[in-house]
Amino acid sequence: MSDTFKPRTKMVHGGTRRSQYNEVSEAIFLTQGFVYETADDAQARFIQAGDDEFIYARYGNPTVAMFEDRIAALEDAEDAFATASGMAAVNGALMSLVSAGDHVVASRALFGSCLYILEEIMPRMGVNVTFVDGNNMDAWRTAVTPDTKIVFFETISNPTLEVIDIAAVSEIAHANDALVIIDNVFATPVFSNAIALGADLVVYSATKHIDGQGRTLGGVILGRKDMIRGPIETYMKHTGGSMSPFTAWVMLKGLETIELRVRAQASTAQFLAEKLSGHENLSRVIYPNHPSHEKYDLVQQQMGSGGTVFAIEIKGGQEASFTFLNRLQIAVISNNLGDAKSIATHPATTTHQRLPDDQKAALGITDGLIRFSVGLEDQEDLLADILAALG
Repeated sequence: MSDTFKPRTKMVHGGTRRSQYNEVSEAIFLTQGFVYETADDAQARFIQAGDDEFIYARYGNPTVAMFEDRIAALEDAEDAFATASGMAAVNGALMSLVSAGDHVVASRALFGSCLYILEEIMPRMGVNVTFVDGNNMDAWRTAVTPDTKIVFFETISNPTLEVIDIAAVSEIAHANDALVIIDNVFATPVFSNAIALGADLVVYSATKHIDGQGRTLGGVILGRKDMIRGPIETYMKHTGGSMSPFTAWVMLKGLETIELRVRAQASTAQFLAEKLSGHENLSRVIYPNHPSHEKYDLVQQQMGSGGTVFAIEIKGGQEASFTFLNRLQIAVISNNLGDAKSIATHPATTTHQRLPDDQKAALGITDGLIRFSVGLEDQEDLLADILAALG
């Protein structure tokens, strides 16, 4: 696959491995193990497996390798490791690279499970974690020191859609020889090439836009080959967080259409944010590509789009928010995002309910906040549905 091909072409053909039958659609290799011609071949493969040689499905599989190669081509990454879920990717990227006594600096605005790893698990291992306001460059400069091993943040935070300057934070981290690991789910691989902006490792919940149709859990870690096939692969294959072949096949099918889906969803998200702005029952509308967003100019440079998710804050708190959710006819109430179906979420009582009230307040997660993941429905139908629910 030529590096000169555009992303849409890479997402259809990248990484393809065909069997002797020359199938059109990628084959699913549903096998846990592989046979060697001789004992000498087995020994040689365990010493050093070739690029297209496999040992055990937990270590690698032809279908999984196709997905890894294809998503790496989209990100212009040297390599990728596919994982069982998005959180397996986050956990693997972080835990494979730290030891007791290491220092990690992270943005405070993170998904609840990411916070659990950083607040609960890492300190038990003797890892020191410092949280900062991700939008405050002075806070990053103060917190990141020559002792810092990793810097971690969401490029667009969940659920309040703060946008962090990848290049600026990467410059601060690299000046101190720290690695930059980012969760790029909300930005999507369609709109953000975070590696080109300075990220050393990028993680995705492939459950979201990559599958994008609510079928399977999956994740992926992308970055330099020496890191992916070194400490990350070693950690993941021994702790069991690898992706299944069937899931990889589903993800391959998702990648074929990801650009078409995500661009259509982002277009509708933009439309809805503009139409809802100023509504009498809303105290605010948050969408990265709306001029009212505080990082609107950065979004133009970093993404050129606001992504597929917007947030609204409904006047009247939880009671009014629940009334709104219960009135929706099209959007479903769930806690996923990046799906073909529009999804509305009340973060304060679901995805971020474990956070203390003072942390919710600091992050802007109010009782009236609704996260709205835009699907592939007709945008006029969605607008009418939302307006009716607000009315």
